[in-house]
Amino acid sequence: MPANRRPRARAEKRDEIVAAARSLFVADGYEVTAVSRIAAEAGVTTNTVYWYFADKDHVLVAVLEELLAEALTRYESVVSRPLTEKILFAVEELSSMHALVDTVHSRRASSPVIDEWHTGFHELADALTRADLPAENAEAASAIIAFVVEGLLTHPGDEAGRRAIVDLLVSRLVSG
Repeated sequence: MPANRRPRARAEKRDEIVAAARSLFVADGYEVTAVSRIAAEAGVTTNTVYWYFADKDHVLVAVLEELLAEALTRYESVVSRPLTEKILFAVEELSSMHALVDTVHSRRASSPVIDEWHTGFHELADALTRADLPAENAEAASAIIAFVVEGLLTHPGDEAGRRAIVDLLVSRLVSG
């Protein structure tokens, strides 16, 4: 090890790789970010990245897990609010990482680890909305909410338009 580098604990090094990847994926996108660039940004070798992660998709999942954990912490502020506010919160959170949402959707067919993460994410989102939905149509209603959120990410419009769409959606889903 070079004399100018301090030894780092395994968890700390992994966290630095994830932080570097997050910064690069958000700024430049997943597709154009090479593992060698992540390594350089984290101050490690490319082989070190592969020591911690099987491939770049596993790095992406680690980044997504970190982003999700942070979003769930922020979700605590809306957990007791009406369903409309929860859905708008989700749209805002996902809008800030729209490029990564697109990456997940485009890579899930070719990456089992990303597909597994995506499935788990939808299961979590489903669980978070079902409590606010009538039991008789909760499964279908939850799926419709997911489709509307994804549609609003693709066609964002303005805040008033998003709110009008979500208000109409919730009024129809909750009233039956």
